[in-house]
Amino acid sequence: MKSPLLSLPGAVPAEGPDEGVAAHYGDLFREQRELAAGRAFTDLSHRGVITVTGPDRLGWLHLLLTQHVSALPPQQAVEALVLSPHGHVEHALYLVDDGTTTWAHVEPGTQGALLEYLERMKFMYRVEVADRTAQFAVVHLPAGNPAEATAAAAVRELPWGRDLFLPRVELATATEEFGVPAGVWAYEALRIEAHRPRLGFETDHRTIPHEVDWLRTAVHLDKGCYRGQETVARVHNLGRPPRRLVFLHLDGTEESLPPHGTELRPAGDEAGGGRPVGFVTSSARHYELGPIALALVKRNTPVDAVLLAGTVPGTQEVVVAP
Repeated sequence: MKSPLLSLPGAVPAEGPDEGVAAHYGDLFREQRELAAGRAFTDLSHRGVITVTGPDRLGWLHLLLTQHVSALPPQQAVEALVLSPHGHVEHALYLVDDGTTTWAHVEPGTQGALLEYLERMKFMYRVEVADRTAQFAVVHLPAGNPAEATAAAAVRELPWGRDLFLPRVELATATEEFGVPAGVWAYEALRIEAHRPRLGFETDHRTIPHEVDWLRTAVHLDKGCYRGQETVARVHNLGRPPRRLVFLHLDGTEESLPPHGTELRPAGDEAGGGRPVGFVTSSARHYELGPIALALVKRNTPVDAVLLAGTVPGTQEVVVAP
């Protein structure tokens, strides 16, 4: 869906997975500063919205997700994953329950496949699942933003801000009180700085939660059985995920950023004769740090190795310990 906020002055549409909202509004670094200072907001209305209602909703979700949600208190925000039978990440959900309804937002375009899976798993449970993307839009307010957001149907309170579920028909008017609009490029730069993984960027078809630090934020290690739990427990007990997430400080002299999928090789392999040790998952220009990136590398890659993203050298900052 095309956001009405794309009509704001200076709005430049995003492309790819973030199509439908603004990449920026004409001043990327200013937007980052305002977002970091709590004086801005980001339109995430391209994200999918799913609701689950019914008296069995939390107990039912508890059986399907990696997170402990059977007794989830109202208004407490959590992250959760849906895994394949082999423990690979299929979906990432950003949840909150308001006492009668569980709200979740997910990556753009993934809500259809998630809804299909959830419908198959209903059996005799008293639950109803619905795709509410057409009715509700997600907006992010950073920590410190004083806006009251009275129009929100649900709110996810987070250490770094709030995710609002706003009625889509009120998106343009409700955001007038939220401060400066900051595009998804600014939001992504701060996400990368905070080492927060994103489905489809930091993940591929074989990603397991341990590799991208989701074991810390989206997996409960003491809950009962769920699909893929055997892999989670085995790799956790062995402590040997095959890959690990790293944060890269990139050389600022290069004009272009290495895009998603750019192969990483040890410095000294400019000719590309050796095997790659990983790939770039996300990259951005940060208002203070300069060009930065997240990447997945082989577990045994030395943590002090300088890596080449194409021709751009970068130094590592450990996110997931080897």
